[in-house]
Amino acid sequence: MDLLLRNRGAMIFLMLNLFLAMAAFGLVVPVMPEYINMLGLDGTTAGLLTAAFAVTQFLISPYAGKLSDRGGRKKIIVIGMLILAISELIFAVASNVTWLYISRLLGGIGIAFVSPAVMAYAADLTTERERARGMSYVAAALSTGFIVGPGIGGFLAEFGTRVPFYAAAAGAGTAAILTLFVLPEIKGKAEQVNTENEVGIFKGLIQSIKAPYVATLIVLLALGFALSNFETVFGLYLDDGYGYSASQIAVIITVGGIAGVVVQLGLMDLLVGKLGEYKVILYSLLVTALSIPALILTDSYWGIMIVTVIIFSACDILRPAASTYLSKQAGDNDQGYVAGLNSSYNSIGTIIGAALAGVLFDMGLILPYIAAGFILLICFAYFAAKRKAKPKTAKAK
Repeated sequence: MDLLLRNRGAMIFLMLNLFLAMAAFGLVVPVMPEYINMLGLDGTTAGLLTAAFAVTQFLISPYAGKLSDRGGRKKIIVIGMLILAISELIFAVASNVTWLYISRLLGGIGIAFVSPAVMAYAADLTTERERARGMSYVAAALSTGFIVGPGIGGFLAEFGTRVPFYAAAAGAGTAAILTLFVLPEIKGKAEQVNTENEVGIFKGLIQSIKAPYVATLIVLLALGFALSNFETVFGLYLDDGYGYSASQIAVIITVGGIAGVVVQLGLMDLLVGKLGEYKVILYSLLVTALSIPALILTDSYWGIMIVTVIIFSACDILRPAASTYLSKQAGDNDQGYVAGLNSSYNSIGTIIGAALAGVLFDMGLILPYIAAGFILLICFAYFAAKRKAKPKTAKAK
C-alpha cells in the first residue's frame, strides 16, 4: 500500500490547517472597507496592515522551517495555528489601529509557522515517487483557502462586521486542538542537510542580483507587487467608487479566483507545450499589465467581474510559468536556493505593493491600478530585453 494512502488521515489534517490559515488571510479583503470606515482609518493604513502581515511572514518563515526540522512538525503547526487564532481574535475585538497592527503582525508569524511545517510534514509522509501528488494536495488546500476566504468573509459579514474574525479564530483554535491530540508527531527524513552553501536572507538577495536568472526573479517581484497593489485596496475601491457591499465584493473575488484556478489547470500545460515558458511569461505579463488598469475603464458590476477574471487567470498562468522557467535556468544544483529566492522576491514585491497601494489610494482611487500596470509594462520590456539568460541544460549523469 502506498505510504501516502496509509497516511491519508494525517494528510487531511495538514490540508485542513493550511486551508484555514489561508482562508483567515483572505477573508479580511471584503470586510476591510467596513473596518476602515468604522475606525475612521484611511487607505494608507489598509496598505500598511497588509504589508505588516507580509513582513513578519517574510522574516520568520526561514527560521520556522528550521525549527520544524529540529523540534518536530506537529509542535510548530499547533503553535502557528494558536498564534493565528489569537491574531484573528485580536482583530475581532480591536478598537484602535494599534491592535490591528498587532493582529496582522501575529497573523504573519502564524502563517510563517504553519506553511513550511505543513509542507515539510507532507514531504515526510510521502515517498519520492508520491511527493508530487502529496504536494499537489497541500497546494490545492492552500489555493482553495485563499479563494474561498473572501467569500466566507463576505457571507459572515452579513451577520456583523466582526463575525468573520471570531469565526476564523474559532476555526484556527479548533484545528490547533485537534492537531495536538489527533495528528501524530513525525520525525523528518533521516537525510543530512548540506549547510555549507547556506546564506542569510539578505546576503542571498544581494548575490542574486548578479545571477543569470535575475530577470525572472524581477518578474516574480513585479507580480507580487502588482497583485498586492491590486488586492490590498480592491475592496476599498469597490466600496468608495461604487458602494458595493462586502458580499458583492466577495463574489467578485471568489469568482475571479476560481476562474484563475480553472484556467491554470486547463490551459497551463497546453500553453507551455505550444509556446514554451518564456513566451507564456511574456504574453501573460502583457495581459496582466493591460487588464489591471482596465478596471478603471468599466463601471458595471459584470464588467468589473470580467476584468477581475482576466487578471486572476493571467496571474495564475504567469506565476507557475515563471517558477518553472526559473527552476530550469538555475540548473540541478541550485533548486533549493532559487526556490528560496522565488519566495523572497515575491514577498518583497508584496510588501512594497501593499504599502504603496494604500498611499496611492488616498491620493486617488485609480492610482494603485495605474501604478501596477506601469510597473508590469516596464517589467515586460525588461524581460523581453533580457532574453539572453536562457535555461541551462542539465548534464547527463
